[in-house]
Amino acid sequence: MLEHSLLGETGFEMKLEIEGAQPLADRIRPESLEDFFGQGHIRNRVEAFTQSKRMPSLLLFGPPGCGKSTLAMLLAKLTGKKSLRVSAPEAGLTALRKKLPGYDILILDELHRFSKAQQDFFLPILESGKITLLATTTENPSFSVTRQLLSRLHVLRLRTLNREELTQVAKRGTAELDIELEEESYKLLTAMAGGDARTLLNLIEYTAELPEEKRRVDILRDSLPEKVVRGDRDGDSHYELASALIKSIRGSDPDAALYYLACLLESGEDPRFVTRRLIISASEDIGLGDPQALSQAMACHQAVETVGMPEGFIPMAQTTVYLALAPKSNSTYAAYRSAQKEVRENGPKPVPLHLRNATSSLQREWGYGRGYLYPHNFPKSWADQDYLPNELLGRKFYHPKDQGDESRLVSWLRHFKRNL
Repeated sequence: MLEHSLLGETGFEMKLEIEGAQPLADRIRPESLEDFFGQGHIRNRVEAFTQSKRMPSLLLFGPPGCGKSTLAMLLAKLTGKKSLRVSAPEAGLTALRKKLPGYDILILDELHRFSKAQQDFFLPILESGKITLLATTTENPSFSVTRQLLSRLHVLRLRTLNREELTQVAKRGTAELDIELEEESYKLLTAMAGGDARTLLNLIEYTAELPEEKRRVDILRDSLPEKVVRGDRDGDSHYELASALIKSIRGSDPDAALYYLACLLESGEDPRFVTRRLIISASEDIGLGDPQALSQAMACHQAVETVGMPEGFIPMAQTTVYLALAPKSNSTYAAYRSAQKEVRENGPKPVPLHLRNATSSLQREWGYGRGYLYPHNFPKSWADQDYLPNELLGRKFYHPKDQGDESRLVSWLRHFKRNL
């Protein structure tokens, strides 16, 4: 038995029993695991859970519309025990505490919407074994769920539905609504759904309201609502897309870089986040290979601040392509990391006396500044003297690359330092 409630801090309960307002996704929700589409990679584990003497507490993690809640409901149903389903955004802990007695299984949607402190509420309940928790989340549990709670849950990672699986879902939806679509229309709708079965079924419902002659793919494309790409600024996709953008620039692939830039911007990403990533890439990945790259990235940041969106994509696209095409050198980034490692492992060494400023007579007596050679007094402004602490003489942190402008920048120094 499954009871579906929305609970607020006041304890107000509203059962979802309005048949006419029931979305298509709920009307065709699978009644058995055999009717559940997709997620073949976890089928064996799911079947093992259903055959165990006691259903363990689970955390189903995956993108929206991949079947997390449906799978949780099916697992709860197979136990034959009394279940309660609530959504974390509407479920206050005070009301939930009053509601839980009498239930064996709690299906909790969007666990990540509970704060880390609120998640501690479930620890003693799970420890006691009084209730089984079947929770869902769209956010990486490594960051959104406390370690204590995560250690008490088996994690199942669900994947985005592929085109074939979405087509199966779509055809089940059109059969429920008693409409027919041509194959090209199914391809269009599944492409627009972006792997999200719920979005797909919403599009199917929208299509069903159109006159039959407008359901042909050539007309349907212009009749559907404008696609809004889902953004997830705090979740995995946010960082995965940003990482893909930077790695495409680093790999000198302007097409891939532009694609991931479009993914970020079309999902509603803050353009300042993007321009900051471009600035970092200009210095970390291109560096002295093209010193102008950093100026380009800084100018892009200022341009986006000035013109705003949506036109801000223009300077961002220019800069993204420029960075992808620029010669690459991470020599200065690597050099700093090497110096950083030395300081962290062995601590800072004393500055050589000849490099210290003698600001008092006593410091001059101590030898501060004695023997310092002022480079501008020598040909080509270079003096043959040591600058590193004595313990590090001869140590190399910077290793230049023969790439782009860097080879030109270091050529004059190589004239004096043959081993550079």
